[in-house]
Amino acid sequence: MATAAALSPSLRSSLPASRRSAAVLPFLSRPESGAACVAAAMEYMTGPAAPTQGNILCCQCGVAIPPNPANMCVGCLRAQVDITEGIPKQGTLHFCKQCERYLQPPGTWIQCTLESRELLALCLKKIKASLSKVRLIDAGFIWTEPHSKRLKLKLTVQKEVINGAVLQQVFVVEYIVQSQMCEDCHRIEAKDFWKAVVQVRQKTLHKKTFYYLEQLILKHRLHQNTLRIKEIHDGLDFYYSSKQQAQKMVDFLQCTVPSRSKSSQRLISHDIHSNVYNYKSTFSVEIVPICKDNVVCLSPKLAQSLGNMSQICVCIRVTSTIHLIDPSTLQIAEIDGNTYWRHPFNSLFQPKQLEEFIIMDINRVQEKKKGAGAGARSNKHTLAEAWVQKTSELNTDHQYFCCTHLGHILNPGDLVLGFDLANCNLNDEFANKMNPHHIPDVILIKKSYDRTKRQRRRNWKLKELERDREGMDTDDERQYQDFLEDLEEDEAIRKNVNIYRNADVPVESDTDDDGPPRISLAEMLEDLHISQDATGGEGANMMTE
Repeated sequence: MATAAALSPSLRSSLPASRRSAAVLPFLSRPESGAACVAAAMEYMTGPAAPTQGNILCCQCGVAIPPNPANMCVGCLRAQVDITEGIPKQGTLHFCKQCERYLQPPGTWIQCTLESRELLALCLKKIKASLSKVRLIDAGFIWTEPHSKRLKLKLTVQKEVINGAVLQQVFVVEYIVQSQMCEDCHRIEAKDFWKAVVQVRQKTLHKKTFYYLEQLILKHRLHQNTLRIKEIHDGLDFYYSSKQQAQKMVDFLQCTVPSRSKSSQRLISHDIHSNVYNYKSTFSVEIVPICKDNVVCLSPKLAQSLGNMSQICVCIRVTSTIHLIDPSTLQIAEIDGNTYWRHPFNSLFQPKQLEEFIIMDINRVQEKKKGAGAGARSNKHTLAEAWVQKTSELNTDHQYFCCTHLGHILNPGDLVLGFDLANCNLNDEFANKMNPHHIPDVILIKKSYDRTKRQRRRNWKLKELERDREGMDTDDERQYQDFLEDLEEDEAIRKNVNIYRNADVPVESDTDDDGPPRISLAEMLEDLHISQDATGGEGANMMTE
């Protein structure tokens, strides 16, 4: 048995003083075997030593730091190298107070809101050349007072510096917002604000086509770029700040209504040094002088090309083409603008010449043989033969016989509006050359309803263009009511018009089959009115209890 006393003096003297006492005392207190002594000595070697990374001293300030390629701490490295050198810390933005747009050099004005992505991109473009030598990590706005005319941008960049070390730095760029009037606003203030005008004209007394065109413009939002809309007696004038916007309007008109256009320009000024010309352009758009419910007389050549249809036809709709129907055969045809200008024709009557008839007797024709080369027939109308009498001649026995395309809605005793061809003087080139036996006595146009009742039950409305007008007389109001009635009766036109529900009129049942046609609630849109402050200011009820 080995004891602490058995250790050689040389071995005991080689141990440190603290370890020497700690090694001797256990053995003195409790004698153990030699195996136990070896096990106690093995407790100091629990495993291999873990490798640890050593620190080095900064070559500038002597602070212990982890090793890096520059052998300098971050503070000394930033003091020695400035990666933001050459990047401007101040800039200028030009802002137009009239239209609230910012200038994007060299001459483009863009709409930007505060702290938006568009404004951030505009600010970065100002220092884009200086940022080419660093790597942009992050960019954002620092909040400033909206009225301070200051914009602060916080940027984070990285760059490789001494011996491959990558340094990241955060700095602030301040922009000063300066007021500058754009060219468009300058023209408005100088009363020389338009560069192009589109003059839309239609040589007719009725404005149904213009009312329909107005709704198409509103639906496609083509009125947003107009500087001014002026209404005159036979059309509308649209003023624009650029020729391209006016040309876009002309292209839209030619796609939506049958028309033809021509353009001209007038030289306003000329700079001989820079060779810059200032023109004012004028586009003239003429719409075909045919409206819905007009009775027309086609030329023999045109009638033959449309499937040998009768020369006397009724216009049932005007969209991108003129839709005609032959009331004696239900044959239909479509005439585009180019065909019309090659073979022009006029309306035989004006809307004021409509007369009221009463249906005395009506017989629906089931089948009528098609003629040689006849075109397509309408499936939405029913051919009928009717005996009618004028309501102004009820005290007489004078009745008229006619064929009509309204057999699906007419019954004996109904009132209907039509034109009297038997007792009128037709002043038309083609009608005067026709055989009198081929000209009908009466042409029925549409069924007559109580207008007062229709207006009272109408629970929808339309939007209108904001335009300069002298005033709406009684005839314009009557024509507008005719257009609203056409919308109720023709579903094909309603598809191209935004109809809004009128909350002021109570909703009634749609089960009244005997009454006039009505528009269902499914075809109406909810009208949005923003009458309160959406930011939660005074008077805005943004929260509900």
